[in-house]
Amino acid sequence: MPEPKQIRVVGIGTGDPEHLTLQAVRALRDVDAVFVLDKRAETADLVTVRTRICAAHIRKPYRLVTVADPPRARRPADYAATVDAWHAERAERLEAAFAESLAAGEVGAVLVWGDPALYDSILRILDRIRARGRLALTCEIVPGLSSVSVLAARHGVPLNTIGGAVQITTGRRLAAGWPAGVDSVVVMLDGDPTFAGLDPDLTVHWGAYLGSPDEILVAGRLGAVADEIRRVRAEARARHGWIMDIYLLVRRAEAGTP
Repeated sequence: MPEPKQIRVVGIGTGDPEHLTLQAVRALRDVDAVFVLDKRAETADLVTVRTRICAAHIRKPYRLVTVADPPRARRPADYAATVDAWHAERAERLEAAFAESLAAGEVGAVLVWGDPALYDSILRILDRIRARGRLALTCEIVPGLSSVSVLAARHGVPLNTIGGAVQITTGRRLAAGWPAGVDSVVVMLDGDPTFAGLDPDLTVHWGAYLGSPDEILVAGRLGAVADEIRRVRAEARARHGWIMDIYLLVRRAEAGTP
């Protein structure tokens, strides 16, 4: 049986090269190839950040293997089916790249924004590749600094109220209403934050491009800053061609309580 391909999935934080942990730096030192899912020309600067990280920490000649990321509909009628098909196509393309670009005994790396386990598809995609049985893989997962932690640090606030629960969710799910039993909600993957139906007295801590030179922060009473967030977000997206943002909502009576 052929020797398994060795893949290291390395969390690299949210944009600041100093977000790499010592474990991540060690994991990168001896890789032979770095695989990058390239979304489109507008996000070429994201590839540039990865390239700089590799140049700083990989201590031998290596190959940068760019894999075209398949497109997907952003507002599909059947979200789950659309994402499942997208993951299947991603798995097909990465499997082919691993097979073609990694020789026996070599080590490949996939660099993941934030933490690989939090709202990223790579671990599920690797599971798909292994389940097919066409390509043997051994995988090492290196956790990274998540955007959730960076958001709280940038605003200087705790995520939880005293003894309270924190829920991490998506904009799609938040649109159905405030989740029961929690005082703090971290919202990710909100492509169009309307804040409709939410209590205007919630405190919001919003951030975009966290950890990068383009970082933007807005905080305050939701009813007072919601329009500002939407305006600033739209301007930034038009300027860069893409945006990564996240926000924390806290019931105001407990906002800022350690």
